[in-house]
Amino acid sequence: MEPLYGPIRDYAWGSRSAIALLQGRSVPSAGPEAELWLGAHPGAPAHVDRAGLRVSLCDLVRDEPGQWLGQRVSERFGSRLPFLLKVLAADAPLSLQAHPDAEQAQAGYAAEAGRPEGQRNYSDPHHKPELLVALTPFEALCGFRDPAESAEALAAFGVPALAPVVAALRAGPAGLRTAVRTLLGWPVATRHDLLAEVVAAPADGPDAELTRRLARAYPGDPGALVALLLHHLRLEAGEAIWMPAGNLHAYLSGCGVEIMAASDNVLRGGLTPKRVDVDELLRVLRFEVLDDPVRVAQPVGPGVDWWPVPVDDFALHRVRVDAAVPSVTLPLPGPRVVLCAGGSVTVDDGAGALTLASGEAAIGTALEAPLRIDGAGVAYVATSGLR
Repeated sequence: MEPLYGPIRDYAWGSRSAIALLQGRSVPSAGPEAELWLGAHPGAPAHVDRAGLRVSLCDLVRDEPGQWLGQRVSERFGSRLPFLLKVLAADAPLSLQAHPDAEQAQAGYAAEAGRPEGQRNYSDPHHKPELLVALTPFEALCGFRDPAESAEALAAFGVPALAPVVAALRAGPAGLRTAVRTLLGWPVATRHDLLAEVVAAPADGPDAELTRRLARAYPGDPGALVALLLHHLRLEAGEAIWMPAGNLHAYLSGCGVEIMAASDNVLRGGLTPKRVDVDELLRVLRFEVLDDPVRVAQPVGPGVDWWPVPVDDFALHRVRVDAAVPSVTLPLPGPRVVLCAGGSVTVDDGAGALTLASGEAAIGTALEAPLRIDGAGVAYVATSGLR
């Protein structure tokens, strides 16, 4: 194993404490720190040391796919690392968004060839399913809930402009498309007045409180009402949420470890100053109730859990070593990215051992040797989902 150095993205919604505390740095940080990227995505690749120089993992994987990926991963995904591991730290709500499936991504990327970057929805031809495991209490909006519940929440405001949306939702899941299109189709010139009327309404309860909070963060943004169509979740540390393609979601607050297919395709649906392509979003969304987006860790063996997902781009395991379980051996083939999320762990992939402190990461090549983890700490191990 060798050290992996990931860049920190400074998006405005990021925390000034979570990633710094994870890495043992002083707080507050100089600016918002939103995401630590540990992968080979060209948007912000991690680096490894080569003769005293930092070399992009993107370049290494592209130039030496046999060494870094191995035959099976290369044959399935080409000369690219198929997963991206992140630490996500939200101090303010992220945009409402959804991700395309593989077929939609390929078609969308091809259709937009030649467009200026600012007018593109697709940055690559890949899908982007994702799994997030909470490191701290974590708040999120994930997937459509029962439309009847959403109808009652919106009706409670008593705002006449919402009546068509309420009527659509009372028709059940078949009305979800109409509800989303109506809310996002409000004329820009009237959005502030309509949202002001909603915020001033005497409605109370968690739904009304959520809408007012989001409307304060994003004045005039109808995403504050689209949010009421979704499950509002509060995760405890160790609980996870799984977001397959086509599910509208937004992360609101908290810190978590996130793993996803290595793509940056995002269709936004509100709570953002960025471009929202309503027609393309509606084409990608799955207008169906997501019964239960929460995933509970499943034990694999002493000190080891994982969250199984139905894709082969990635798999995520959590390893906890301590006095009771001082060593764990995982029969997971490479490539492997390991993040220490507390304490100290020593990782050995058969090519060399490396000790990681909290917030440090390592990468191993495509060796078939088992991965051994010792010490007293918590580690997250990202691999491809191929077995």
